[in-house]
Amino acid sequence: MHLKTFKGGIHPPANKLTAQMPLVTLPAPKRVVIALQQHIGAPCQPLVKVGDLVVMGQKIGEHPAAISAPVHSSVSGKVVAIGPVNFSNGKTVNAITIENDFLDTKTEPIGFGKALADLTDLEIRSMIREAGIVGMGGAGFPTAAKLVVPAGKKIDMLVINGVECEPYLTCDHRVILEQPAVILKGIKALMKATGAGHAYIGVKITMEGAIETLHEVVKMEKGIDVVPLASKYPQGEERQLIYAITGREVPSGGLPLDVGIVVCNIGTSWAVGRLMETGMPLIERSVTVTGAVKTPSNFIARVGTMVSDLIDAAGGYSEEPGSVIMGGPMTGLPQFTTEIPFTKQNTGILVLTKNEVQPAPMTDCIHCGSCIEACSYRLMPLYLAKYAQAGNTAGLEKYNILDCRECGSCAYVCPAKLPLMHYMRVGKGYITAKRAAAKK
Repeated sequence: MHLKTFKGGIHPPANKLTAQMPLVTLPAPKRVVIALQQHIGAPCQPLVKVGDLVVMGQKIGEHPAAISAPVHSSVSGKVVAIGPVNFSNGKTVNAITIENDFLDTKTEPIGFGKALADLTDLEIRSMIREAGIVGMGGAGFPTAAKLVVPAGKKIDMLVINGVECEPYLTCDHRVILEQPAVILKGIKALMKATGAGHAYIGVKITMEGAIETLHEVVKMEKGIDVVPLASKYPQGEERQLIYAITGREVPSGGLPLDVGIVVCNIGTSWAVGRLMETGMPLIERSVTVTGAVKTPSNFIARVGTMVSDLIDAAGGYSEEPGSVIMGGPMTGLPQFTTEIPFTKQNTGILVLTKNEVQPAPMTDCIHCGSCIEACSYRLMPLYLAKYAQAGNTAGLEKYNILDCRECGSCAYVCPAKLPLMHYMRVGKGYITAKRAAAKK
């Protein structure tokens, strides 16, 4: 079997502790905290007030901006608070707290009472926006906005990211194994919404059973193929995925649209498929809770469940934690508290022990070039780090700092243990601030 891949990259230990653990649907908690920003773009404004009664799936927050996505209640019950809460990015966001009545009274389903074959591309995009579906690989870009093809562009290909390249995480793997028909329904809807004539589903060869399962479900479908990929990180980053599958290269500063492609995560496809089947908005998702917990697990959990409750559902800590990370170990964010709400964007909760997070001593850069060799974006992290430390925006722009996707490969291979990804983020911040000031 020919395995496609990309240049550069690394091979961190997979640590897929939960690959054999089936998805378990968790009961809804006593209260849910629905953050009003679970996406890239404009935060939602509340559509309800304290004391209101809401039903499951009811839209409770929205913003009219094109780059935004509404939020919905994941339970039926009573609104008991609206205000700022701690969030996984270390900031606070406004959120709506709902006391669960445990009746799960549902809203009217989203849709036009039509089969997929009878829906137009505009109707599909409208349904996806109304359902609040966002990119579920972690980025949270509003899916409906991604599906709009700008004037002068043509989409001929849909690429589905089924790679799940972050160590530890397995929730996408389990969705593939357990609900492939729902994924297929979502892919068909996404193809129609974009006008793409062909879809490719990229899957790592090491995801046991996933390739065979998807081959079986698409074998009678025209224009949908499964592509086995080498197991390498960051194979799931969209530029690397596009190159590995199609050979097309997204230009510096460009988007997949520039090469006729839209990329969606396998979890996003699953969410769209569920919408087409049930008419329910995105109020729950799959998540991996793993590492130093007593029962590493894959769950389907209601949006707004507290992270502390998800850790408890996995049996609690197996030993005193050194760090709790939202996401995987390469790109996830360490948390200062577990009293934060679970959102549409959260793919995993990783608990590491104190021994696992002991920092190694840093030394000076030895100019070995390991970071350059590992960088799949063809950047020069050692120079970018120096320019970031010096605040040299001219150097940062010259060496294309904004092309960095913060995958962490450079920091992983650095023998001097320099915090290179930190410097990348700092450097990108300088350029973003500079351009914002220039616009003013």
